[in-house]
Amino acid sequence: MNLPHPDAAGPRVDQLLADARGRIDAIDAEVLLAHVLDRSRTWLFAYGDAVADPAQAERFAGLVARREAGEPVAYLTGRRGFWRFDLAVTPATLIPRPETELLVELALERIPAGGAPCVADLGTGSGAIALALAYERPGARVIATDASDEALEVARSNAVELGLSNVEFRLGDWCAPIAGATFDVIASNPPYIARDDAHLKQGDLRFEPATALASGDDGLDAIRTIARDALPCVRAGGWLLLEHGFDQGAAVRALLEAQGWRDVATAADLEARDRVTLGRRAM
Repeated sequence: MNLPHPDAAGPRVDQLLADARGRIDAIDAEVLLAHVLDRSRTWLFAYGDAVADPAQAERFAGLVARREAGEPVAYLTGRRGFWRFDLAVTPATLIPRPETELLVELALERIPAGGAPCVADLGTGSGAIALALAYERPGARVIATDASDEALEVARSNAVELGLSNVEFRLGDWCAPIAGATFDVIASNPPYIARDDAHLKQGDLRFEPATALASGDDGLDAIRTIARDALPCVRAGGWLLLEHGFDQGAAVRALLEAQGWRDVATAADLEARDRVTLGRRAM
């Protein structure tokens, strides 16, 4: 993208943004144009009089139309920020959310900074949780599982891009790929929306993989499975941490307690909503 020339023909950056803001969210428009021009959002404002070439303008118009139809920005750009990273995402993976960083924070509090702890991330998707834990605990061995080959390919590519070699990826459903092994910490952001929830047909959720969002009539089928099957995979004194919906804290605590987990508690996110429930295996 060159600075404008008096004889340049084509739409100006500020004109493109003004037109797009009338159709989609202003921040979404800025992110998409910055992506097309391979520039930062700050650059867009510093060089609003720069001129886009016709191919760039056409590509931007196509992305705006797709966003106007509801397609998530993360899928349009192929990227989403999480923790310290900018991760690749595709329609085969759930889009990482900021609230999931609470799960990472709580897990890190329970993973020793020294030694060689073993950690598992169940249903890794883009690898967001596993890669954050592997980055912050370089001495740890992290195993990330997912039932989707396509999702694991995305997660592997993110690990390579970030230069993280202490993560292993395994194909399979929940605890099946880690059967027979034991871990200091198991973390998971499983699907937890009820299958008939109206929100699944609204907004960005329409485009995300249904298997990563919904789980049974009450949204708790995956959590039931993990609460049951993870216990023999956690070392004595080790922890299981599960992300869930804002109104599911009490139900998830009851499920963990019924399976024999100890010290069960729920942590709230920044908006004071129940978000992560954890339990410890007895010593």
